[in-house]
Amino acid sequence: MITRRKFLVAAAAVPAFAANSGTALSRKERVDRALKGASVDRPPFTFWHHFGLEKEGPEKHAAAILDYHRRFRTDLVKVMSDFPYPKPTGPWYSLKAIDNPFPQQIRALELIRDGVAADAYFLETIFNPYKVAENLSSPEDVVRLRQEKPQALLDALEAIGRSEANHAKRAIAAGAYGVFLAIANAQPEFMSESDYAKFSEPFDRMVLDAVKGAPLNTLHLHGDHVYLDRFARRWPAAAINYSAHGTGVSIEAMRKKYGGVLMGGIDEKNYRTLTEAQIREQWEVAQRGAGKRFILAPGCSVPNESTDAELDRMVKVVGA
Repeated sequence: MITRRKFLVAAAAVPAFAANSGTALSRKERVDRALKGASVDRPPFTFWHHFGLEKEGPEKHAAAILDYHRRFRTDLVKVMSDFPYPKPTGPWYSLKAIDNPFPQQIRALELIRDGVAADAYFLETIFNPYKVAENLSSPEDVVRLRQEKPQALLDALEAIGRSEANHAKRAIAAGAYGVFLAIANAQPEFMSESDYAKFSEPFDRMVLDAVKGAPLNTLHLHGDHVYLDRFARRWPAAAINYSAHGTGVSIEAMRKKYGGVLMGGIDEKNYRTLTEAQIREQWEVAQRGAGKRFILAPGCSVPNESTDAELDRMVKVVGA
């Protein structure tokens, strides 16, 4: 016979969403309800890694993402975006805005839309202009230009920002539910917070402002020392994805600063060694901290070499 104390302890261990039992929601319904802060049958979940197929064209790139989504039954499709930004003929920073900087990626998005539109939403990944500048040259070259010719760097970043804003609008037109803007330089290893405010934030905002009406624009704040407080308010994004385990800032602590959707909770760095019990524990801790505006996810890509069996642990725990 179960005692009242045992009943209360057992009830407290059940995640809050479980109270809404009944007909299972669709993937889109879960995401939309999480956006609104409404009850769900279980939290929407997603996870991802890089496929490295950009040299093989948009068809294989799109096929890999669709196969991954179907295999692991993610509620939200996070599209990888590894096609390179076009290089200029002169110095790397002699850039002009481009109307369609990633035509192969747009084609991939159209194929992904055709493959998942009736089933799930997808987000388009965009690396922020500062990262694109580093990819066009090197991190050292960008720092050198910042120190020696700051206006030249600002001009280059504005050109990239305008180009990526154009791409973001094309991505939404192709069916994306939002953009997943990856920002890796907002941490002291790369620049001071004041330098981020001058050399990166205006152009990061430029990309998001171009599609501010999209429902699920997401800030991916990459790194263990990211200036999290800077992003907690007044950005045109509905969600923040960051590494609670890498930064040491819990989902609960972040919730006290940020009212939108928190996407995270799972330790991406150690994902391959996590047991099902550990994944469930991380999920429950994050769920309690985040409340209803929550999407279960890692803080960044899980390791590219993760096996199907390792990835399946997440699917089994969530009950997808």
